[in-house]
Amino acid sequence: MKIPVFNIDGKETGKKTDLKDSIFGIEPNDHAIYLDVKHYMANTRQGTHKSKERAEIVGSTRKIKRQKGTGTARAGSIKNPLFRGGGRIFGPQPKDYNFKLNKKVKQLARKSALAYKAKSKGIIILENFSLEAPKTREFDVIRKNLKIDGKKSLLVLSEHDRNITLASRNLQDSKVIVVNNLNTYDIMNAGVLVFVESSLEVLQSKE
Repeated sequence: MKIPVFNIDGKETGKKTDLKDSIFGIEPNDHAIYLDVKHYMANTRQGTHKSKERAEIVGSTRKIKRQKGTGTARAGSIKNPLFRGGGRIFGPQPKDYNFKLNKKVKQLARKSALAYKAKSKGIIILENFSLEAPKTREFDVIRKNLKIDGKKSLLVLSEHDRNITLASRNLQDSKVIVVNNLNTYDIMNAGVLVFVESSLEVLQSKE
């Protein structure tokens, strides 16, 4: 599959890049995508939620009323979960949500996500560029030239570029990522995937 290469002015350079069928032309596996996205989101959870049970509440353990003869339910201490200020019954406890996912499943999921983007024509190849200063205005002009402003876009670089990263940081619908950190969640979450030429070469050379 060949697609044109654009420059930062939004015009075709006359060059065309070949997308590998082994990455962008496979039959997508929806279940692999589901597992990888679930794995990614599970890893982002802190799991520090916690509520106090009756043993952890500060308060007297004195029996607040006699066992029988009151006409009401028996009660041990003021820390009883049925009382206001008491402990919580079966409340949340700290938990690690991470789970194991095979490396090959993750690779299949990422390829499947890229294949979906290729089929929907949601991939743009951009000529290598750099910014002299980290200015959001200049970065936004590039997005407007490519006609992707107003869309969720993911710009994939071959290596970290401080100016480009800082220039894009204030734009809510734009994200910049290094190709080595490219993951299924970010691919599926983006409306448009913008590869810099060098980053596409790195991606395709690894497969």
